[in-house]
This record gives sequence, structure tokens and C-alpha cells, in this order.
Amino acid sequence: MSMFYCMREDIAAVLDRDPAAKSGLEVVLLYSGLHALWGYRVHHWLWGHGWRFLARALSQWARLITGIEIHPGAEIGHRFFVDHGMGVVIGETTIIGDDVTLYQGVTLGGTGKETGKRHPTLRNNVVIGAGARVLGNIIIGENCRVGAGSVVLRDVPDNSTVVGVPGHIVFRHGKRVVITDPKQINDPLSEALAAVANEVKQLKKEVCELKGRELVFSDEEDKLQQVIEMDYQI
Repeated sequence: MSMFYCMREDIAAVLDRDPAAKSGLEVVLLYSGLHALWGYRVHHWLWGHGWRFLARALSQWARLITGIEIHPGAEIGHRFFVDHGMGVVIGETTIIGDDVTLYQGVTLGGTGKETGKRHPTLRNNVVIGAGARVLGNIIIGENCRVGAGSVVLRDVPDNSTVVGVPGHIVFRHGKRVVITDPKQINDPLSEALAAVANEVKQLKKEVCELKGRELVFSDEEDKLQQVIEMDYQI
């Protein structure tokens, strides 16, 4: 596909997805997301042809100008659109499909010091809301939506909507997902607190047995146990 065809395609994608865009000229001159994308295309070519230091240096210069950091090693498909874009970060091993939209403050990053493929893969037609974090070598399926401010750490199947910290599915194939088990949300802090509370309960029970006393819980302890054991819906 020719360079000029890709550029026209990129401009058309902005006009199609941003109602604030009034003309192609406005998009070309004023849209930092488009500037960052076109800069990335050059940097990615340099990266693929062995000019890696130059590619990184130019990508950092583009970051200073646009506020959007795209590593030249990332792979980005057609009609990619970054709306507003300030604070967007896209890691080296990220793979982005076609017709993907990112809003400001999105991070497609890693989770530590892993090597190899350590950044997410976004399939076609994915939308990531403002301030969301998609971290690690995970896959966001086709036609997925990630809510603003969410933190996604696990694979997301096709046609899903994810919200929350950590991210959990609330819609799938247009139907609301009912969560009846708190553990399905996989909140490490909540699980740790529940484990501590259960351990305290067990120790109190053993102490009472040793002293020959009846096990009695305070009102606060009863409420905490109810929270730990309850089922709920989202």
C-alpha cells in the first residue's frame, strides 16, 4: 500500500471518528495524534532497517512535540486514531490491529522486567478509554471496549466491555455479565485482606478452644465476615 494512500486513509479515519474535525486541512495541520502516527511510520521503517538509535532518537523528538510516545518497534495497523493523545504511551512489543482508537493518557505497557513479548496485543476495532492502562503480554480481542481509568491485566475475549481496577468484563456480545463470585474480579488487595481476616478468625477460634471459652464475634467482626462471604452482582 502506497504512502499517500495510507496518509489519506489516516485522515479519513480521523474525520470519521472525531465529530470535532471539520476538514482534512484542519486534521493535517492541527491533530497531534496524526502527527505522532506519521512520525511513527518513519521511525518504524528506520527501526526495521537497522537504524535503531536514530529511530529511538527521532521518536523521542516526536514525543516532545506531540506528547505521545510510540516506540518505533511497535506494530500498528491501518486507520489507527489517537484522540487528543497527550500522555499516550505505546511500548516496544505492542501489536495494534486495524481501526483501533486510543484516548488521552492511555498506556500500553509492560508489568516488570520481562524480556521478549511483554506488551499487549490489541485486535481490530478496539477502543481504549482515557487514562486506561493495558499492561503485560495480554490480548484484547476484536471489538472490545476498555473503560476510562481501567487497569487491564488479563486477556479479554472478543466483543467485550471492560471496566474497573483491576479490569473485569461487564458486557459480552451486547449482554450484561453478572458476577456472583467476588473472586472473579481478581482484586489482589481485597483477596489479601480477606485472607488476613479469615486467619484472624481461625486464630481466635483456636484461642477460645484452648481457654474453654465460647467463640463470640463483635458487631464489627460480624460485618467484616459478611462482606467476605457475600455474593454480589455487577
